[in-house]
Amino acid sequence: MAKLSVEELDLEGRRVFLRADLNVPLAGPQPEAGEWRVADDSRLRAVLPTLQHCMKSGALVILASHLGRPKGTPDPKYSLAPVARRLGELLGQPVPLAPDCVGEVVEARVRQLEPGQVLLLENLRFHPEEEGNVPAFAQALARLADLYVNDAFAAAHRAHASIEAITRYLSPAAAGLLMRRELEALGRILERPERPLVAILGGAKVSDKLALVEHLLERVDSLLIGGGMAFTFLTALGHGVGRSLVEPERIEMARQVLAQANRLGVPVGLPVDTVVGESTECNEGRAVGIREIPDQLMGLDIGPQTLARFTQALRGAKTAVWNGPMGVFERPPFSQGTLGLARAVAMCGAFSVVGGGDTVAAIHQAGVSGKIGYVSTAGGAFLEFLEGRALPGVVALTDRS
Repeated sequence: MAKLSVEELDLEGRRVFLRADLNVPLAGPQPEAGEWRVADDSRLRAVLPTLQHCMKSGALVILASHLGRPKGTPDPKYSLAPVARRLGELLGQPVPLAPDCVGEVVEARVRQLEPGQVLLLENLRFHPEEEGNVPAFAQALARLADLYVNDAFAAAHRAHASIEAITRYLSPAAAGLLMRRELEALGRILERPERPLVAILGGAKVSDKLALVEHLLERVDSLLIGGGMAFTFLTALGHGVGRSLVEPERIEMARQVLAQANRLGVPVGLPVDTVVGESTECNEGRAVGIREIPDQLMGLDIGPQTLARFTQALRGAKTAVWNGPMGVFERPPFSQGTLGLARAVAMCGAFSVVGGGDTVAAIHQAGVSGKIGYVSTAGGAFLEFLEGRALPGVVALTDRS
């Protein structure tokens, strides 16, 4: 993507509005401290390279993010105070939290900043104008800084004030280091993949990914489908799937997608066996063939034969992209398909890109995250980018001249 990068900017003495994705899970309150804490700081660590680059370059950093869904009003439960504390620990220097993200008090706090210092704004979504992409709110944010850097690829599919509208009033608008890596990795899949290119899709609902499947069929050499979404495709082929998850209104569309794949000569791998159980909460499962699913049971993971076939399909691949688990991997009886596939992706020798919260959790659980070519921080933005959609947060960035 030919977008301006933060590394190309002269940052010394400049006020930088850095939009990051600090939407982290919180735990607590802690009995001894009476306050919430960051339960997983992965997203904080992901923005550190851009943050440290700005600080070392002598910038005055105004850091901004949303957290959760506070419904457009201040809510202590969604304060970024725990994030400020954890960021301070990671950076080795205090990260003060402003009482708001706009207004005279915030502007006064910005004026007190020195080069190399960071001020974290309070939750952007405490204002409904953020999600409404309201120009006046974007202007108020823009008044805080001299230039704009977006390192929040995970939110780039949202046309929100701090992501899209702000760039109309603050220029240049550059990609942060994390944003740049995301665009390069995903662009490598869509624009110049080394072939064969294998795509793996899972997750619960086919409705979430039909557009993605149709888009990928034009670009991949083979497609593997597992997870709950596979049962709608299997139903479209005439299989009985017991009480497995099926979206009846999507069966005909699934049938059309399979016909399109056939016309294009793209092989689509579907499960040949599944691990069944009475419900997602049951403590035991057993593998059965797809034609042998009992009426009263549901498929909750791909079976060992399917895992072997998917592993074989990955051999020889030069590029692999994976989104969506193969089953209810959070439950031990139904985790082996997803974890086994994670190991297969890691060991297949291809340039691999993995995205989506559950899928990323699976590669960490399998202990192979260090062997994946690129682990995307994004979920929705990851899918929309692969669908070929224009992401507002990317389009809004300044083109590299």
